[in-house]
Amino acid sequence: MLLLTGAPYAVAAHGLARAVAVFSFTVALSAQPARCALQRHPSLSNSSANCWSHLHPFNMFNNYNKFYHRKALTSPYPGSHVERSQVPEDKVSWLIEWKDYNPVEYTAVSVLAGPNWADPQINDKGFSPKFNERDGEVERKSLNGLYVVENGRPQNPVGRTGLTGRGLLGRWGPNHAADPVVTRWKRDRSGNKIAHPVTGKNILQFVAIKRRDCGEWAIPGGMVDPGEKVSATLKREFGEEALNSLQKLPEEKVELEKQLHKLFSQEHFVVYRGYVDDPRNTDNAWMETEAVNYHDETGETMDNLPLEAGDDAGTVKWVDISEKLKLYANHSYFIKLVTEERGAHWSEDPGPGCCE
Repeated sequence: MLLLTGAPYAVAAHGLARAVAVFSFTVALSAQPARCALQRHPSLSNSSANCWSHLHPFNMFNNYNKFYHRKALTSPYPGSHVERSQVPEDKVSWLIEWKDYNPVEYTAVSVLAGPNWADPQINDKGFSPKFNERDGEVERKSLNGLYVVENGRPQNPVGRTGLTGRGLLGRWGPNHAADPVVTRWKRDRSGNKIAHPVTGKNILQFVAIKRRDCGEWAIPGGMVDPGEKVSATLKREFGEEALNSLQKLPEEKVELEKQLHKLFSQEHFVVYRGYVDDPRNTDNAWMETEAVNYHDETGETMDNLPLEAGDDAGTVKWVDISEKLKLYANHSYFIKLVTEERGAHWSEDPGPGCCE
């Protein structure tokens, strides 16, 4: 196993990891048309899910400095008055030499307090994280492959952010989350699907929460606990954030669990796996997620699950999906991918699809 860590290996690892990453992304990108050409039909087969979950993370990396690495440059840093060092668009990539780069160092007090979801400081005695591999119950592997570890610190694989340390994030390196995209068709009072008057495509709705920390609308996801399977995180977070499961009475929890099991055990597909352009990201810590779509085709399952905001959610509701959505991080991108897979309305001026 190749472990890119430790100061003596920093220079060699730095170049090798970049070479591996560039080669991997190049191969993946060159293989996209052939792989995706087989998935032009709106099937929800396993092969279709594989096409989507492997294609889009590489698309993201190919275009990060044009679109996907903007919120990670947000200043001031969320929940603080800390201003990031300015990073010009042409200096985001680590492949561009920038000898004068001098980012601000910041880790929130809440993280430094040492909660169970956070790592110690990188130089704390007894802390020897195993980067690029599973470290006990903590997953330190990235969904996008190997990342560089320089001077003992992981390096954001998408580029510079103008801030070192961990900010609000608990883990050095990748911080893994899961985002359940629960959808249904918008219907009229008679139960008929409602189509958009311009595109003629049926309108899809998804369960959205309004985050308490920033007031933005988002997918009701959350962090994967150490040792927890992503499938369990998806169901748990949806229950806590969109159904307020933590505050239910015991008998209510039993019925709620039955309905959640029905929804989350049905056919679904992986929308996206990989790096997230999140305002909390730093040079040394970043968000990654697995977004999965669970679709209630008839609407009957969700009729038995009344929405109720809980945990980190201020409000929860069904939201009509369209390009006008402005969501947290790059959640709008995930939602767009769902509409493409489901053949639902997104834009009145549709552009080329996944495989065109």
